[in-house]
Amino acid sequence: MQTARGTSITESTVDNSHRQVRRRWLYVCLSIAVAAVGLVVDVITKQLAAGRLDPYNPVVLFGGLLRLQLIRNSGAAFSLGEGYTPVFAALAAAALLFVLIVLLPRLGHVGWAVALGFLMAGVAGNLTDRIFRSPGVFRGHVVDFLQLPHWPIFNVADMCVCTAAVMIVILAIFKNISVGGEHYVRAKPDEQSRTAGSERSES
Repeated sequence: MQTARGTSITESTVDNSHRQVRRRWLYVCLSIAVAAVGLVVDVITKQLAAGRLDPYNPVVLFGGLLRLQLIRNSGAAFSLGEGYTPVFAALAAAALLFVLIVLLPRLGHVGWAVALGFLMAGVAGNLTDRIFRSPGVFRGHVVDFLQLPHWPIFNVADMCVCTAAVMIVILAIFKNISVGGEHYVRAKPDEQSRTAGSERSES
């Protein structure tokens, strides 16, 4: 009886472990799929913009709500930090490796899978420009071509990064969900002060 019960518990534990592994791989596949789609859309739209848009004759759409204005950006997202192209390229490569090596293996939530997918798509999209476009490797200028009123010119990769940032803030700060899918409770300020006071009194 005890042997049967122990065997049943062991089998249940193994089954749960296998399900967790399968679920984690599904999340990883989802994240990579989102990244791949985002990267492909970014590369295609940049190629079309670079080949068909005239930098001196922007296309105005939707009554001026959107302008297709082609520029070559040596800085970061939204043309920030121009002149530091190699630095941004190195940081982008490091960020992409961090997501692939550290965060993806820990995935345990569908929202985080999508968020990291968008993040990888955005980082990889602009990094691709910096590697393969002129004037040289890790010095290439990023193709930007989308402009909203009173907003810097951007591209699809920038949109992916911003989408990822919003999702990460919602998941980590407002919903208190970690990359692994665990829910955690933040200590309230009054609880933190009581904890700090008790620690001081004990010392």
